[in-house]
Order: sequence, then structure tokens, then C-alpha cells
Amino acid sequence: MERFNLRKLSEPEVRKQFHIKISNRISALENLNVSEDISRAWGKNETNINTSAEESLGLYELKKLKLWFDE
Repeated sequence: MERFNLRKLSEPEVRKQFHIKISNRISALENLNVSEDISRAWGKNETNINTSAEESLGLYELKKLKLWFDE
């Protein structure tokens, strides 16, 4: 399962970059057709947010669990 590295949002520069990317992508969505299906519009919005988060924050690397017992 992929997770975004949300800890990077505590860094001011990363937070600013993420905010700019989200704002740019959402402003592009303002030109959508009114007659467009709401499900399709939400799908585009979700895709834009996920893409922005992946570009700005990157993915969180899950630690591999070590076996704690001997055979």
C-alpha cells in the first residue's frame, strides 16, 4: 500500500511547493463543463491531488519487519 510522506509537510519549503501545485491543478479544474458528471469531476480532482502529493511529498517507505524469533 502506498502512503504519502506527510512528515515532509512540516518543512516550510515543501509545504509551500505542495500548496502551489494543488492551487495550480485546482484552478485548472475551474474550467470544467457544468454538464459533466460529478463522479468524473471528483475523479479528476482526486487524481490531481494524488499526483501533486506524490510529486511534492514522495512516498513513505515502509520498514520491512524483521523476524523477532528464531526457528
